Amino acid sequence: MCGRFTLTVSIETIARRFNGTITFPNDSYKACYNIAPSQQVLVIINDGKKNRLGYLKWGFIPRWAKDPSIGYKMINARSESITEKASFQEAIKHRRCLIIADSFYEWKKDHDTKTPIRISLQSEQLFAMAGIWEKWISPTGEAIFSCAIITTEANAFMSSIHHRMPVILNKEDEQTWLNPRITDVQTIQSLLQPYPTFDMEAYKVSNLVNSPKHNFPELLKEME
Repeated sequence: MCGRFTLTVSIETIARRFNGTITFPNDSYKACYNIAPSQQVLVIINDGKKNRLGYLKWGFIPRWAKDPSIGYKMINARSESITEKASFQEAIKHRRCLIIADSFYEWKKDHDTKTPIRISLQSEQLFAMAGIWEKWISPTGEAIFSCAIITTEANAFMSSIHHRMPVILNKEDEQTWLNPRITDVQTIQSLLQPYPTFDMEAYKVSNLVNSPKHNFPELLKEME
């Protein structure tokens, strides 16, 4: 699964990397060192003409949901079954997004202990996790825009840490993923592969990351 991640670079760097138009005041963006479910996450959506940067709530709320709290249980969507699940069938065809990060956390189990690990690209560069989004309307007319991160089986590098990992898209596949005109399920699923092992690195971090209340640069520090 993917339950926490980071995004620590400037908004200008993000906009340049993904050729995106910012849809919110620049000063409302802040670096985050411990992004958790239910929080607002920065994503890119293509409106058919251009890439747009904006925020979605992390925790997918299907259109048919009676209670938005279901989103707490739907932070991830499995790539292997995403086209078969009623909650995700329409979103995977028509509402795909890039969820931007520069690392993510996973907890490695060792008997009765769990050790937090920070995983990133070896280059420490930004990357895009495959996501889907949805618009939910409450009985009172309130709209909530939410998203989920798509996960896949772990690659050889990640398998010693956890059996699942987020789908990190290859850079050359990002625009294909965003293209709203592409609705063919086989084409879409062909992009949902484990990221290459050789381009990843990981190290232990402080147990302080266990609490989403903690959000500061020291969380990125490598522990002995």
